[in-house]
Amino acid sequence: MELDFAPMEGVTSYLYRNLHAESFPGVSRYYAPFIAPNGSGRFKGSALRDILPENNRDIDLVPQVLCNTAEAFLAVSRELRAMGYGEVNLNAGCPSSTVVPKHKGAGMLSDLESLDNFLAEVFSRCELKVSVKTRMGLNSTAEFPAILKIYNKYPISELIVHARDRAGMYKSKPDLKAFAASVPNCRATVSYNGNVVGLAEYEKLRASVPGLSRMMLGRGAVTDPALFRRIHGGAALEKDELRIFLSKLEAAFLAAGLGEHFTLARLKELWYYVIWKFPGAEREQKAINKSRTLADYRSAVSALFASGLYDAEAVFRG
Repeated sequence: MELDFAPMEGVTSYLYRNLHAESFPGVSRYYAPFIAPNGSGRFKGSALRDILPENNRDIDLVPQVLCNTAEAFLAVSRELRAMGYGEVNLNAGCPSSTVVPKHKGAGMLSDLESLDNFLAEVFSRCELKVSVKTRMGLNSTAEFPAILKIYNKYPISELIVHARDRAGMYKSKPDLKAFAASVPNCRATVSYNGNVVGLAEYEKLRASVPGLSRMMLGRGAVTDPALFRRIHGGAALEKDELRIFLSKLEAAFLAAGLGEHFTLARLKELWYYVIWKFPGAEREQKAINKSRTLADYRSAVSALFASGLYDAEAVFRG
């Protein structure tokens, strides 16, 4: 089974990816959080910095683009090709309420004619392989057969299917039945995404879709950075491993020039997921969230690791 690390905005930056790859084996490819270009294809310096080859030397990285015009997508693709990338990923799955009304992300699924025209233009001119990360529908996974007819018209290098509709956001149960039924009808190589947060979910998926060869893990892997290793038969995440990983990540943020305020914000965002490894740590979590300085943060984290609440088998349930 090939296991990829999903793009997670604000979490899986190049600093996180590099340290994760150094610390925990098992990831086939990392996907960068989406680039959101303007109408002419230009994008922010922070997005460029995140995908620069010199910042991603020892990992297999696939950049992702979120936009609704072929010209913008193609402009970014040309820049990526000049950097040496061979593949670009289209985000047709982001369910955010700030994205969907602009007909971006999962919003692209609201107008299949426009999606078809977009893909026709992209595949007629793009010199990179194009993969797609998609939801199974806007309001229902029953929409997916019609969506798949569009995707099957084009030589998509890989179709990464998040097995929910947009309306389900991240709360509804993935529709494994609909996903399994769709796999034989996909022209492209299929990868599954959605709620693989631990070994139990992984095994259930393997049993439900026996021929599946790729999966993409996101929130479960941020909660448990050793999840890839564990799925491949390795050891569970040890508490000291996690403590060292988080300490190194803090140091990496600071060494990259992030100030205390931004470093603290990044770490708190990460703890939204990591805290699930510490069942019953509501008081300690509040202390981390209320930290105003790195000194306060370090004190709160030290107290949490000393609390005895760590559970290597705990998984993300948010």
